[in-house]
Amino acid sequence: MKIIKSFFPKSVFLLILISVAFSGKKLTAQNVLDDIYQPEHVPVRKPVPYNYLREADVMWKKKLWRMLDLRQKINLPLYYPTTPIDNRYSLIDLILYGVENESMTVYDPDADDQFTTQITPDGINENFGVRTDTTWVEDLETGEQKPKVITYERHTYEVTRYLMKEIWYFDKQRSMLQVRILGLCPIRMYEKEVEGGGDMGMKDDSGEKDLTMKKVLWIYYPAFRNLFASHVVFNTKNDAERRTFEDIFSMRRFSSYIFEETNVYDNRLINEYTKGLDSILESNKIQDWIRNWEHDLWEY
Repeated sequence: MKIIKSFFPKSVFLLILISVAFSGKKLTAQNVLDDIYQPEHVPVRKPVPYNYLREADVMWKKKLWRMLDLRQKINLPLYYPTTPIDNRYSLIDLILYGVENESMTVYDPDADDQFTTQITPDGINENFGVRTDTTWVEDLETGEQKPKVITYERHTYEVTRYLMKEIWYFDKQRSMLQVRILGLCPIRMYEKEVEGGGDMGMKDDSGEKDLTMKKVLWIYYPAFRNLFASHVVFNTKNDAERRTFEDIFSMRRFSSYIFEETNVYDNRLINEYTKGLDSILESNKIQDWIRNWEHDLWEY
């Protein structure tokens, strides 16, 4: 220590000690882990591949559209968190993450639901109501009218419903009734006074008469399976065993009701010919018909 002091003044020696101390703290901060282990399994998970399917093996199929209400308790893991927490995303935030960071392709809901027309990020923001508006306000000092620019930001928490497109089919090679999801469409619900137009032409059965329902985009579900399989959702029973979005959809751990089926009447919606409770009964009737059709194939 005396040798070092002979070569360096006291001030320089103190600066060296301080810099070494702070550099040590910085290295320690970089190694901080907000957990007891580094998650390695879920980030590299891959979805289970679909079974090979021949046209000759499908002896029956039915295309359906389902409505998922995220206000249902079982569907809450798809809605929360409203902002990313602990590497967890809501379903809509994860979809937008895939679009903005993974170059995932999404489709325009105003064109059709057959994944024919792509939608741009600007189009997505427009469906979310992102825009700037100018209003005139009075200057308290001069009394003159001055322009004020108002910016409407994107609020993903407004997405409280999803429209799911799926196909039920009977595979005679495996003697099983199975289902494959084709697409998901987030539906934004907002007040009409805030922004007009662009509704889906249907009423909300929950009594929320002041809300308008707006389709945001369509995703082709098979293209998003890798992304869904590598991101977890919250498990209320065990933080060490968190399921992924792919697990929820593949294991059918969600609540929904049939909103539309293929029919001769231009695929009309159920609520176009039934109202209120009758719509729910019609939805259950279609579901029961599919289940009974499968049961009728077996002999006991």
